[in-house]
Amino acid sequence: MKKHLFFFLILLSIIKIQAQDQSNPNILFIAIDDLKPTLGIYGDSFAITPNIDAIAKNGTTFLNNHTQQAICGPSRASLLTGKRPDYTKVWDLKTKMRDVNPTILTIPQYFKQRGYETIGVGKIYDPRCVDNHRDKPSWSIPSIKENELEYPKGYNKPALGFYQNKENLNTINGIKNSALAKNIQKNKIYKYITDRFKPPYEMADVPDGAYVDGAIANKSIQLLDTMNTSKPFFLAVGFKRPHLPFVAPKKYWQLYDESKIQLAAYQKKSKNPVDVSYHKAGEMQKYKTPEIIYKLNNDGLLALDKELQKKLMHGYYAATSYIDAQIGKIIAKLKQKDLDKNTIIVIWGDHGYHLGDHSLWNKHSNFEQATRSPLIIYDPRINTGYKINSPTEFVDLFPTLSDIANIGIPKNLDGVSLKAQIKGEVNTSKTYAVSQYPRKNKMGYSFRTKEYRYTVWINKKKSTVPIFKEDIHAEELYDYKNDPLETENKIDNEEYKQIKITHQMLAKGYFKDQVAASKTSGEKIKNLDKVKNNNTYKRAQVISEFIINTMSLTNTKRQFLLETLSEKYANNTAQTKGKNLPKSTRRAIYKATFIATRNKLSKIFSKIEIAQINKLEKRKMSELNNN
Repeated sequence: MKKHLFFFLILLSIIKIQAQDQSNPNILFIAIDDLKPTLGIYGDSFAITPNIDAIAKNGTTFLNNHTQQAICGPSRASLLTGKRPDYTKVWDLKTKMRDVNPTILTIPQYFKQRGYETIGVGKIYDPRCVDNHRDKPSWSIPSIKENELEYPKGYNKPALGFYQNKENLNTINGIKNSALAKNIQKNKIYKYITDRFKPPYEMADVPDGAYVDGAIANKSIQLLDTMNTSKPFFLAVGFKRPHLPFVAPKKYWQLYDESKIQLAAYQKKSKNPVDVSYHKAGEMQKYKTPEIIYKLNNDGLLALDKELQKKLMHGYYAATSYIDAQIGKIIAKLKQKDLDKNTIIVIWGDHGYHLGDHSLWNKHSNFEQATRSPLIIYDPRINTGYKINSPTEFVDLFPTLSDIANIGIPKNLDGVSLKAQIKGEVNTSKTYAVSQYPRKNKMGYSFRTKEYRYTVWINKKKSTVPIFKEDIHAEELYDYKNDPLETENKIDNEEYKQIKITHQMLAKGYFKDQVAASKTSGEKIKNLDKVKNNNTYKRAQVISEFIINTMSLTNTKRQFLLETLSEKYANNTAQTKGKNLPKSTRRAIYKATFIATRNKLSKIFSKIEIAQINKLEKRKMSELNNN
């Protein structure tokens, strides 16, 4: 009897271990650079994407999903932290995420903390917005960069990172030799070449692995072959196409008949336009060959001839099919290793893409083609296909993955879990998705509901401070049910008055919520009056009075400086006092506060004034420390 009981207990423990393994599934996290919903599963009948479509068939496809900001660095920083750009403070391609938010939590970092092996290969974060390790805290082992990839025998890594066509290689080598003959500095040769020659597309009769994305796929397959599956893994694979230049092996170009490509139907500004919403496609204009001439039309928008438009679109679709094939290879290896039954697959493009609509190319806008982004989640435990029409956004991905992986949802995320949608229980999650885009000294906030888009452009402010009527530069309203091409801004149309008011109220509530969240997030002080007796406030008073008297500041600038320095010192104290932090962490906190303070001061002080403030603050601080 005891013997039978012993074996029974062993059996129960085995079942328990298996159940635990199932409760913490693996994650295959696939990022695709600049991919818009040019996929069969999204209704694009021209696209040839059988592998992604097959995954989506039994997964959840979010049809009305939107990026937080339609540009690589800010989009990825937001998606990977579950926080909006006004929190991450990454609005451009040069701000490093942890310089301004040293303690921010990322998706792979959180999974690593919960016992996952986290591995990254290719472009997950935008490398310009993280450290040289592609965000070291995120990975169990160092992230695998593009310069560490291997290429097939007989092929070097692509020239300039992109090209394998022999004619292009000859041209590039010729320009390089010219640069060497002119004694151009080594670190400036790349720019010398690309200023003269950088084709926006390429077709070469080469194997898939000759280009970067094929090499990324091959490395991912190698990782799956050698993966230690004793604990769950989080494998992030970042593909670089269909980002410009649109390069792909010849066989993927041959999938499409260029004569059947349909150009964007509406290639001008909307009626009743808001000029700040548009751009000159500066990114496209950086891709040059002798025969391509870029020119602007009367509206200041890029005007490309029809043949070039078709070639670019052909290249975009070919590059998309190329990536689809690489994903197919990775999924085949997943199945071969019998890992598919316990691996959640996530496929996302970091934002949408303009292909000539409104005479726009690339991204960099708040229009539908730039913000609408593919998001597909396949959970093998559900294995049923659903399509979600309600608005979702990339900040929802962090809480969703944490929820379905059963590791608990971190506090202070800006999104919501979509687990109920993935299980097919509901087909709605929220009223609107929010995207934003900076243009000059304005920030456009775009609210996408099920059928409409309301965009409000704010002067010199972000959502983390109160927004008033006088701060509004312009507004836009688009009706996607009756006007999917955004041909008319309906904001002044009397028939849309109630819809306009409704969306204005949504925006008002959002801005109010963001201000409240800003006041309570992290260790920020909630009310200046509450710290007036603290040493930090007294120190701010002494230092600000010294600066004020030296610089003869106005009353407005005096009060603003006092409040800003008080917040700076309070933040530093709250995050460091009584905590046994390493010097490197303290330096990172002080640096982040310094940058945040400088940005805040720039609202009313000039660069020269800020430099003088920093100099005087440092001098007075030294005096106080020595006394």
